[in-house]
Amino acid sequence: MENRTDLWTRRTGENHALPPRLRLASTGTLTYGLPVREVLGVSTLADAVLVAGAAGLDRVVQRLNVMEVPDVLAWVKPNELLLTTGYPLRNRPAALGHLVTGLNERDVAALAVKPGAYLDELPAEMIAQADRLGFPLIQLPEHVGFDDILNQVLTDILNRQAAILARTEEVHRALVQIVLCGGGLREVTEELAALLGGAVLTLDGEQRVLARAGDPQDLRSLEDWLDGLPTPGLHGDRLAVPVAAGGLDHGLIAAYCPGGDLSETEVGILERAATVAALVITKQQAVAAVEGKYRADFLRDVLAGRAGEGSRVMARCAGFGWDLDRPVAVVVASLDLDPAGPDPATGAVSASGAGNADDEAAKLAQERFAAAWTAAVRRRDRSAAVASFAREIVAIVGLPAIGDLQDLVNGLVREVSSGESLVFSTGVSRSVKTPERLPDAYDQAVKAVRVGRQMHGPGATAHFDSLGVYRLLSLVEDTAELHSFVRETLGELAEDADTEAADLRRTLQVLLETNLNVAETARRLHFHYNTLRYRIGKLERLLGPFTEDPHLQLNLNLALQVLRMRGI
Repeated sequence: MENRTDLWTRRTGENHALPPRLRLASTGTLTYGLPVREVLGVSTLADAVLVAGAAGLDRVVQRLNVMEVPDVLAWVKPNELLLTTGYPLRNRPAALGHLVTGLNERDVAALAVKPGAYLDELPAEMIAQADRLGFPLIQLPEHVGFDDILNQVLTDILNRQAAILARTEEVHRALVQIVLCGGGLREVTEELAALLGGAVLTLDGEQRVLARAGDPQDLRSLEDWLDGLPTPGLHGDRLAVPVAAGGLDHGLIAAYCPGGDLSETEVGILERAATVAALVITKQQAVAAVEGKYRADFLRDVLAGRAGEGSRVMARCAGFGWDLDRPVAVVVASLDLDPAGPDPATGAVSASGAGNADDEAAKLAQERFAAAWTAAVRRRDRSAAVASFAREIVAIVGLPAIGDLQDLVNGLVREVSSGESLVFSTGVSRSVKTPERLPDAYDQAVKAVRVGRQMHGPGATAHFDSLGVYRLLSLVEDTAELHSFVRETLGELAEDADTEAADLRRTLQVLLETNLNVAETARRLHFHYNTLRYRIGKLERLLGPFTEDPHLQLNLNLALQVLRMRGI
């Protein structure tokens, strides 16, 4: 395999040695410069001697300074090459050992000393301390002037920075050209892998792989590394760069180049690639939003029975990858996330009255909810129709070949619930065999959501066939009439605040459930037989002779069922 320098030369026509490894500053930003070992290679330092601190030759030099005062520690900066004749400490040579310690603590890159007029030789303690700390200590030749060193080293640093910027800018243009020619994340990732000579992964905000390129073994190694990655950044031969745009985290790009540490050039390339990837992702999101709205509008028309003639509808469905011409059922899922609570009439969630922050949070929650449901449905039925409406997700799924519809829906609910910290209610229609019956199935699923939430509160899953009498009660739009019916039928037993009334109502409910079997009711309620006989007498004085009147029994049963429906 050709090395990274050869690959760059082939692609750009330039022939420069790859720059040195970079150092990450405490803020996580890149700091460009020359390592001390390369600084020693410039012509003005050809006769310089590394006296001590060889372990620190990879320290990066970004700036130079001259020591003119004894208290220089207050003025030095990180990544500086400090030059001195020893004049400020000419009368205190023993202080040079402490000077090395102080410079090392302040992340100075190296100290270059020109002995002669003010310092005959470097003290042994100074040399020993520099070796212990891995702090490069350089002895300069007498014939070299500080101005020559300053000029040449600073020129090399600036030239290096300019070369890096030029290279990364050219890569940026090449990657943008890929996008302008219709390429996507796959093509960008493949180009990166070719440029770096390694493995590259592009991941979304949920750490799912969007594109990959490179040797399969290197890719597996990179994926294993990402699983334990605490924060993005440079880690020797591995690098992870965030993909961000508009203040949103869209994921990251990670690279692994075995055989050597990554350099400033590769980091710059990956940073530019992250910018291009953010452009691609935001473009895809915009396109997906338009397509999603188009699909949702069409599915809404299908479920409203106004999509047009059957064969035309099926043709458009096929264009979306949907197969509705088979036995299917409609599943509706609706978030339960309004902090103000459910609507008093229907139990449905409403965002009315919420501030802008709450509206934005609800929008983001709905987007996450839609993505989770779409992914879960697609894994089970590639031909299912899935769309996000304003307050709900609608899926038209085929009946499973193995198992039943209830198992399928329960699996969907479990997967979405485990992957997202969202509470939602789900409704399921009866199965239908023809597309013409889909509007009825959709109405059934919507009813199941509403009644399930009324009966069991947030997070309920209800099937239309299991609603029983609640299905009929949900058809009554005048809730005031239902309240009136409950008060007229149950009288003072309808009051929730009265604990004795609630206790008697529980006794009545169990009596009706056991078909007025006194012995079974006493056993369930843990009452003595005579105690229950006394309570039955009290209930008949309040409600009438319900033990003898089947019509009164029916009314009482209905009133109790209405009370069970939350929000009525």
